[in-house]
Amino acid sequence: MTAQEELSKGAPAEPGTGVAAEPGEGAAMEPGEEGREEAGVVPAGERRSRRRRGRRGRRVAVAAAVVVAGGIAAAAVVAAGGGGSPGGTAAGALPPATAKVTRQTLADTRDADGQLGYGPARTAGSRARGTLTWLPDSGDRVTRGRSLFEVDGDPVTLMYGSMPAYRTLQSGMEGRDVRQLETNLRRLGYDGFTVDDEYTADTADAVAEWQDDRGLPETGTVPLGQVVFADGAVRIEALEAAVGDPVQPGGRVLSYTGTDKAVTVELEAADRRLAEKGAKVEITLPDERTVAGRVTEVSTVIEPGEGEGDESQTMIEVIVELTGEEAQQAADEYALAAVDVTFTAETKENVLTVPVAALLALREGGFGLEVVRGGTTTLVPVRTGLFADGRVEVSGNGIAEGTVVGMPK
Repeated sequence: MTAQEELSKGAPAEPGTGVAAEPGEGAAMEPGEEGREEAGVVPAGERRSRRRRGRRGRRVAVAAAVVVAGGIAAAAVVAAGGGGSPGGTAAGALPPATAKVTRQTLADTRDADGQLGYGPARTAGSRARGTLTWLPDSGDRVTRGRSLFEVDGDPVTLMYGSMPAYRTLQSGMEGRDVRQLETNLRRLGYDGFTVDDEYTADTADAVAEWQDDRGLPETGTVPLGQVVFADGAVRIEALEAAVGDPVQPGGRVLSYTGTDKAVTVELEAADRRLAEKGAKVEITLPDERTVAGRVTEVSTVIEPGEGEGDESQTMIEVIVELTGEEAQQAADEYALAAVDVTFTAETKENVLTVPVAALLALREGGFGLEVVRGGTTTLVPVRTGLFADGRVEVSGNGIAEGTVVGMPK
């Protein structure tokens, strides 16, 4: 049985839906009375008496439950006694409380737990066969042109770029990876070539000069494994091998993160809509300071069940960068910390709003507001929009900023 059916029979409303109907409230009229009242032919005194008995039953439940799923907001509003009909007026039967229609910005926000750190760790491995002869320490920071590790005494150099190294680069080749290499050489101070997609003889001369400076054989060719590309400067997260260990192509050597503070958040799959790449968020640090953040990565992860027979769970992993120098400085004193992240799913600016509890469910469907003017009230149908923070966006004929509407106690 629905909440509306229960209320129509005089049963109490379900917990959280509002004021329970008292015995006699919402009672059915005598045959023909309802139509006469709506037509305005029922004597005023009788109409006022009946309105006093049935007002609480007809008013929408005190609070509307706002359900958000898959990006759709809906108000679960229950009207006792079947709701009202628009357009009717009554003298001397004012609602127990009122509120004004206000113009404001509504924001549908959600809070989630986050872990402050340096973002996800990635692995750097050897592409050559040999022995590890040097490694950095955990926590070290490595920038463009510096060594990540050494194999047989030869440095493996960090360069910046989003495209991973996947082949030996030499004269005659073309591609985005060639441009990426040339861009790094130019940033490191080498010249005499054009930064483009072509590996020319001039590029080979610049590479040979760079190899000489690094103590590498001056071949003018960059073999696979001599360079590792990362998005930017890196921080060594952990070592996965030790100096003296043998390595071979594909062997894991170390893991690294970015150097800027970032927050990792895990959301349930149903909340995927909150995490759009590039979306702005607010981060609350342990000292209650708030800083700005931006979603940079969104990925789906599968978490195995904790016990035997437990099903795995699909989660959404979100990486949020702290934007701006001020935000980074505020987070510097925390190596790892739990933080709160506020996502904004939707924002409506400069819209008319009322408390959700002011909504009435209409007999013919949809919602209305009981507009109060002087000593009379009028039930006006409205269209609803965004629900947020206990308020709802509304629009309709006669609904304007400052309009007074009825409210339950």
